Amino acid sequence: MLRDRLLSSTVLISITVVLLWLDVQHPLVGVAGFWLLPLVTFFALGTAFDLTSMLQASGRELNRWLVIATTALITLSPCIPMVWPLLNQTYPSNCPIGTLGWVVVSIASVIFLLLFREICVYQKGTGKALERTLCGVFVSVYVGVPMALLVMIRQLGASETWGLAALVTMIAVTKSSDAGAYFTGKSLGRRKLIPHLSPGKTWEGVAGGIATSVIVSYACCVWLIPLLSTVSQSPPWWGPLIFGAVCAISGMIGDLAESLVKRETGVKDSGNWLPGLGGVWDVTDSLIGSVMPAWVMLAAGLAGS
Repeated sequence: MLRDRLLSSTVLISITVVLLWLDVQHPLVGVAGFWLLPLVTFFALGTAFDLTSMLQASGRELNRWLVIATTALITLSPCIPMVWPLLNQTYPSNCPIGTLGWVVVSIASVIFLLLFREICVYQKGTGKALERTLCGVFVSVYVGVPMALLVMIRQLGASETWGLAALVTMIAVTKSSDAGAYFTGKSLGRRKLIPHLSPGKTWEGVAGGIATSVIVSYACCVWLIPLLSTVSQSPPWWGPLIFGAVCAISGMIGDLAESLVKRETGVKDSGNWLPGLGGVWDVTDSLIGSVMPAWVMLAAGLAGS
């Protein structure tokens, strides 16, 4: 089990490092961020696959492949401004849609696309049209919006590499909380956090996870980001403290959200795509929870700019 876990983790980290290096040294078609899209798409679609499998296993109806497609639509919607350089054009800075607006447009499109599908196949008396629509919207938005924000974090900053450094920082801070909470809980855990939902989590583990995230946050903001990118303004002294604590807490909420769905659907494991790690959702659960507040804090300059 541990061997499989280490092997899967090594493969994922190696692929990520290679794609990050290619994104910096050899931008695909001259546009920063394109090399990372296959990785983001894999995690988005893998998570949507796991979640739809769990919902279907619990007897809930949805159109899996349509939902996976709508998840991809939301995930990749921030890439629309990245198409302009391919046409030898510059995305207009005064465009009222901006980048975030494309995410909003994609969400509205997904809702009506799922409704349109139900209009086409509707059969009176089945009572499943609304269930399929609601399940489809939930999966598409729950997975697609956070993954779209990962793409948007990569696009932050005046320099081409600042967003990359910010993305690495956000992932490192969030996942270090997972590790800190696990090892602290194992060694010092006494008081259960939410035993009816996640029996293994303890308050001591929560404290250890937050402390670990804050330390990693300071290391990234003070050392890693300036190493990888040009920093025009250093963060306030309290910025990494807030960033680390918020990413840790929101990441834990993301982890507990997966536990809630597992309990509600009666499914023990989210999937088996990644030997030793479980499903793809087991990797992305904390990131899905932390990416929105992380994006807001990064845009606000808590990690510098």
